[in-house]
Amino acid sequence: MTEETLHYFAYGSNLSVKRLQKRVPGATPLGVYFLPEHQLLFHKQGKDGSAKCDAAHTGNPTDLVYGVLYTIPRREKPFLDLAEGLGVGYQSRDVTIFDADQQPQTAMTYYAILINRRMAPYSWYKSHVLTGAREAGRPAEYIEKIQQIEAVEDQDYEREMLERSIYLPV
Repeated sequence: MTEETLHYFAYGSNLSVKRLQKRVPGATPLGVYFLPEHQLLFHKQGKDGSAKCDAAHTGNPTDLVYGVLYTIPRREKPFLDLAEGLGVGYQSRDVTIFDADQQPQTAMTYYAILINRRMAPYSWYKSHVLTGAREAGRPAEYIEKIQQIEAVEDQDYEREMLERSIYLPV
């Protein structure tokens, strides 16, 4: 990492390389990491009226959130901050994450500050998370937990088609 880049730990829809690179074109995946004592929850209230992911601290040593460590250009971080709703729905913080060999790495991530446990994610959002988890080769039981999350259909057909279109061949 140089002065021009920073480490970003993505665990929700930004796990998907295509999703993140649509927001931050200079994002480069470095590998799969996990954040201990956290649980992946879909309880962050999105500005579109649906639930988004949060890496919620539990303090339980058996809980962990899988994610992908990226480098992103510092000049592109404001684009990611805007997409994530920094200061409105999420805040950022530095966390210590670990690779498969238990090697630590410090990275910036986002955590939810606007919680609504009665919301469900849109199916396209859940699809981004599942796509990213599969790309990263996450364990079947982790993917199964994500699949079990109830999702709702987005009534904004154009938004749904736009979100799903990033996976279409060019």
